[in-house]
Amino acid sequence: MMESGRWKGLSSVLSSLSLLCVVLDLQLDGVLGAAPVEIEHHLEMGRKLLAAGQLAEALSHYHSAVEGDSKNYLTYYKRAAVFLAMGKSKSALPDLTQAINLKPDFLAARLQRGNILLKQGSTQEAREDFQAVLKRSPDNKEAHDQLLKANELELLQKKAHEAHHIGDYVTSVQELERVIELSPWDPESRELRAECYIWLGELQKAILDLTPATRLRADNRAAFLKLSQLHYSLGEHHESLNQVRECLKLDQDDKECFAHYKQVKKLSKQLDSAEELISEQRYQEAIDKYESVIRTEPNVKFYTKAKERICFCLVKMKSAEKAVDICSEAHQREPRNIHILRDRAEAYILLQEYEKAVEDYQEAQEFDQNNQEIREGLDRAQKLLKLSRKRDYYKILGVSRSANKQEIIKAYRKLAQQWHPDNFQSETEKKEAEKRFIDIASAKEVLTDPEMRQKFDSGEDPLDPENQQGGGGGGREWPFNPFEGGNFHFKFHYN
Repeated sequence: MMESGRWKGLSSVLSSLSLLCVVLDLQLDGVLGAAPVEIEHHLEMGRKLLAAGQLAEALSHYHSAVEGDSKNYLTYYKRAAVFLAMGKSKSALPDLTQAINLKPDFLAARLQRGNILLKQGSTQEAREDFQAVLKRSPDNKEAHDQLLKANELELLQKKAHEAHHIGDYVTSVQELERVIELSPWDPESRELRAECYIWLGELQKAILDLTPATRLRADNRAAFLKLSQLHYSLGEHHESLNQVRECLKLDQDDKECFAHYKQVKKLSKQLDSAEELISEQRYQEAIDKYESVIRTEPNVKFYTKAKERICFCLVKMKSAEKAVDICSEAHQREPRNIHILRDRAEAYILLQEYEKAVEDYQEAQEFDQNNQEIREGLDRAQKLLKLSRKRDYYKILGVSRSANKQEIIKAYRKLAQQWHPDNFQSETEKKEAEKRFIDIASAKEVLTDPEMRQKFDSGEDPLDPENQQGGGGGGREWPFNPFEGGNFHFKFHYN
C-alpha cells in the first residue's frame, strides 16, 4: 500500500516535469527565434516589396526577419538596404556594422558603410573601411576611388577650417563647396559654411545650409535657433517663429530658444495685427501699430518692413509728401524692394511728379519684369506723364490729386471768376480768357464726375477727341453759369 503511494507520487512528478519541458520548449522557440521557414518568408516578402518600391512594408518584414534570426548577417544587410532606399542613412549604419561584426569579410557591407561614413564627413573611419576592402580585394575599383576621395576630403576640410580661423571666409566657402559635394550628410561642414556666409552678409545662403543641418543631427537646437534668428533679421517673422518652435519641441526648457521665442512672438503679433488693420482699411491705426514695431525692434529689417508698410498706408491715405519721405528712407535700406518703389511711384503721381513716378516704376520693372502690377503701373504713369504735357486738369484748377469734390468746386469758382471773359477789355485778352475759361470748365466737369475722373487718373483724357467713340471730332457745347444768381450766360464751342 505504501509502495503504491510512492509510485503514484513519482508518476505525478514526472508528468509535471514533462509539461514543464513542453512549456520551456515553446518559450525557447520564442526566445531563440522563429522557424527558418517563417524567416525565409519574411525575407522573400521583403525582397518583393523592396523591388516594388513599397519600402515601409518591406522594412516591416525585414524587422521580423532580424527579430527571428539575430545571427544572420544578411538580414541586417538587407534591412540596411531598405533604410538607405528610404533616405535613412543613420539608421542603416548600425545594421551594416552588425553585419560586418557577424561576418568581418563581408566586403559589400564594408564598402557600403565606408560610402556612408564618407558622405557624413567621417574620413578616418571611411578610410579604414576602404582599406579593409582593398586588403582582401586589391583590384576593387570602387574602394580605390573612394579611398582617394576620403584623402581629398580630409585635406579640404583642413584647408577650410584654416581659412575660417584666419577670417578668410571667401576661401573657406570655396573649399567647403567641394567638401559638401563629397560629404553632403556632414552637418559640421554646412554649419561652418553658414557661419562664413553670415560673416559675408549672405544670409539667404546661410539659411540654405542650416536648413538641412537641422535634420543631420539628432538634436540640433543650435541650428534651429540660428535659423530663427536669420529669418528674424530678414523680417520673415512667421518662418522665424516656426524655426524657434522646432527648437522648443526638442527641449521646451531651452533658455535661449525660449527667450528668442518670446521676442519673435511679440513682434509677430504686432505685425499680424497691423496687416489686419490694413485689410480693414484702418490705415492710421496700422501706421500706429507699425511705429510700435519700430520701437520694439529698430535694429533689424523689421524696421524696413515697417517703413515699407507705413509708406503704403500713407499713399492710401493720400498723404503723398510724407509717403515719399518714408518710402525714400525704406528704399535706402532695401533698394531692390519693388513694393517700396511702387508705393513711392504712386505718391509721386499724387504729387503730379509723373517723371519721378515713371522712373520708380521702371526701376521696379528691372528687378521683376514679369510683375503684372508693376507693368500696369508703369503704363499708367507714362500715360499720365504724356497727358500732363498736354492738359492736366488738376494743375488747371491748382488742386492736388487727392482733392475732394468740394475743394474742386471751390477752386473752379475762384478761377472761373478770375478768368471770366467779361473781366477783360482787349480782344486778345478776351480770347486768352475764353481759352482759360474753357479749360477751367473742362477740368471741373472731369474732376467732379467720378467715372471721368477715374479715366483721367488711369491716364486717359475723357474729353480728348481722340478718345471719343469713332475717333472724336465735332463740337462740344458748354453752358456756364459759374456764379449762382449772376447775370452771365455764355456758350463756347471747341473741337
